[in-house]
Amino acid sequence: MDGLSNPYMNFKPIHKLSILVVFTALCLASNYALISLPQVKLMDFLVFTGGFLIGSVYGAAIGIFSWLVYGALNPYGFVPQIWLATMLSESLYGVIGGIIGREFYKEDFGNSYFSLNVFFGVLGFILTFFYDLITNIVYAITFNVPVIVAIFTGAPYTILHQVFNAIVFGVCFLPTVITLQKLMGGVWTGILEK
Repeated sequence: MDGLSNPYMNFKPIHKLSILVVFTALCLASNYALISLPQVKLMDFLVFTGGFLIGSVYGAAIGIFSWLVYGALNPYGFVPQIWLATMLSESLYGVIGGIIGREFYKEDFGNSYFSLNVFFGVLGFILTFFYDLITNIVYAITFNVPVIVAIFTGAPYTILHQVFNAIVFGVCFLPTVITLQKLMGGVWTGILEK
C-alpha cells in the first residue's frame, strides 16, 4: 500500500499518540466505572475503535497499555500469566480494528447501514469469542485445571461478554465512528456517512 492511499497518513504521529492516550484513558475510566458489572465493559469496543481510527499498531498499544494499568491495579487481584494473556488478547481488538479501518477506507461495503451494523456486531462477537477462549486456556494452564473444565465453568461469563460486545459493536460502532470522523477531520467523510 502506498502512502497516498493510507488513511492513517492523515494524522501526524503526535496526533496518533494523543488519540492513543485519550482512548487508553477512556478504557481505564470506563472499566473502573463498570467494575461491579461482570463482563460488561467498553474496553474491547474502545480498543477496536481506536485501531480502526489510527491503525493496528496504535490500536494494539491501546489494548496493551489499558491492561498494563487496569490489570496491575485491579481490585480483584493480579495473576501475571493471566495479565499477560489479557494484554495480548486485548491487543487483537486493536489490530483487527486497524485492518478493518484500512480495508473500510479502500472498499465500499455497500450502502446498507443495517448490514454494516450486523457485520460489526458479528465481528465483535467473534473477536470476543477468541479473547475469552485464549484467556480461559491461560487460566486453565496457570491453575492446572483441565481446559474443558475452565471453558465450561467460565461459559456464563463468556456468553454474557460475547453477547454484550455483539450488541455494543453492532449498535454503537457506526454512530461512534461517524461522530469521531467528523471531529477528527473527516477521514471517512462520504464513506460511512449516510
